[in-house]
Amino acid sequence: MATLIKMPKLSDTMEEGVILKWLRKEGEKVKQGDILVEIQSDKADMELEAYDTGVVRKIFVPEGGKAPIGGLIAVIGGPDEDISAVLSNAPPVSSPKGVDRSKQSAPTTTEAPRATTQSSDDKGKASPLARRLASEYKIDLSAVSGSGPQGRVIKRDLEGLLSGKPTTSRPIIPGTSEDVDLSPIRKTIAKRMTESKTTAPHFYVTIEVDMDPAMTFRDQINNVKEIKLSFTDIVIKATSEALMKNPQVNATYLGDKTRRYHYTHIGVAVAMEEGLVTPIVRNCEQKRLDQINAELRDLVERARTRKLKPDEYLGATFTISNLGMFGVDEFAAIVNPPEGAILAVGGIVERPVVKNSQIVIGHTMKVTLSSDHRIIDGAIAARFMQDLKKILENPASLVL
Repeated sequence: MATLIKMPKLSDTMEEGVILKWLRKEGEKVKQGDILVEIQSDKADMELEAYDTGVVRKIFVPEGGKAPIGGLIAVIGGPDEDISAVLSNAPPVSSPKGVDRSKQSAPTTTEAPRATTQSSDDKGKASPLARRLASEYKIDLSAVSGSGPQGRVIKRDLEGLLSGKPTTSRPIIPGTSEDVDLSPIRKTIAKRMTESKTTAPHFYVTIEVDMDPAMTFRDQINNVKEIKLSFTDIVIKATSEALMKNPQVNATYLGDKTRRYHYTHIGVAVAMEEGLVTPIVRNCEQKRLDQINAELRDLVERARTRKLKPDEYLGATFTISNLGMFGVDEFAAIVNPPEGAILAVGGIVERPVVKNSQIVIGHTMKVTLSSDHRIIDGAIAARFMQDLKKILENPASLVL
């Protein structure tokens, strides 16, 4: 019996998927568990395994094409199996822009297996993002040494080659404009942020933190441990401690009630070319700083190569967005639903401060809490920020 391959739901916000690459062509044999196709969701690039063993009888969505969740993208069946009923009820073929496939006929019998001249790179030696960049900038992947798993070429390996290249393959002509299609992740961001801003009444609380103790603490840790502790690691752990003291902030609005979490799954906003993704460091209240450091480094690397699994970006209870590394002193973020709050972290700034009644040069950092006023009031937000400030200014408490 023919097996229908449908577009899977790869995230809670995904509405459609883009076919990046078919690993099996029409007429080729496939075994259950073989990687059949690479799919781009609004969060990550995922590999979809074949549900059954047989022959790829028909592909309905070509590379670059889109399909809604549950939409038919391919059929696997026996080499002589009659799939005419499936073909007659199949949706129109979804083609990438600029490709007209409306006149192509749908074969009702299998084609002979095709000879292939695909290189080893085409067989999976490069991540989907690396392949897209290589195609856009005309880079020969066979000449690139990969640093990913099993020698796989990832985005990082192309950064040196991309330096100095234009950000678009089209020539930029002064005085003109161009329309650029929104990526799946950008479409999701547009929808969710509009939803959040129009349905959740936001308010903002900003504090300034003396970061001299945290800077000394970080240097001491890095001098005695073989790690590169970042300020983001410290902020994550401090935020976790403050959330455990203030569960009203670590909460979700559910209409007629509030769900308060007694654990901290903290999402960290990671910038990508297409938009933002928020990998999650889970149970931060139970983890040491070095554990958070190692886990976050791994998550960020795989987020940038779009290799996160759904359970690594779904289910955060709170989000941190840090723009300090871009020279941003202060900003306010939009709450990431269904969470009740988000923390915006600015950069550490050297400036005159008053200590012990004397003006000295110090280092301060501004952080802003954006809250959903339906479940968080000003006093609750202020107490959370007081606790966060106290922890950051006394970072030794994070290792006790």
